[in-house]
Amino acid sequence: MVQRKVHYLTAGGQTRLREELDVLRMERRRDIAEKLKLAAEVGGTVDNAEYDDAKREQSRVEGRIQDLEEMLQDVQLIPNRVKASGGVQVGSHVTVKGPRGSPTEYTIVGSAEAEPARGRISNTSPVGTALIGKKPGADVTVQTPNGPMKLKIVSIK
Repeated sequence: MVQRKVHYLTAGGQTRLREELDVLRMERRRDIAEKLKLAAEVGGTVDNAEYDDAKREQSRVEGRIQDLEEMLQDVQLIPNRVKASGGVQVGSHVTVKGPRGSPTEYTIVGSAEAEPARGRISNTSPVGTALIGKKPGADVTVQTPNGPMKLKIVSIK
């Protein structure tokens, strides 16, 4: 039996993904079907660049629909306020100090909502994985492409 992967999402993230899924199902599928029909009418389906492009676009859209359906089927919502467990968990706001001593804030989210440039890191990212379960004051080592990086957890909210 295949074990399903849990997808952590905020309520807002779940809403955004459902809206994207609706647009893909209702609008994009229809648009691509029209492109395929027109391309086939104009130049057939063999050696037709427009038809081939539309087929590739259809494949990407259908793949994204499948991904979204899978994610939304196995959602675990991240509450607005995380229970104080003392340790870092999905939904935690964590302040760490890096090797240069400057503080950095991260919010631990599921991979579908990760935006590293905005401080929203995935629980499965190297930093997220290193932080999960750790308590304030803990030193953690993160494996990066440039070698290990040490972080100290300053606070968790």
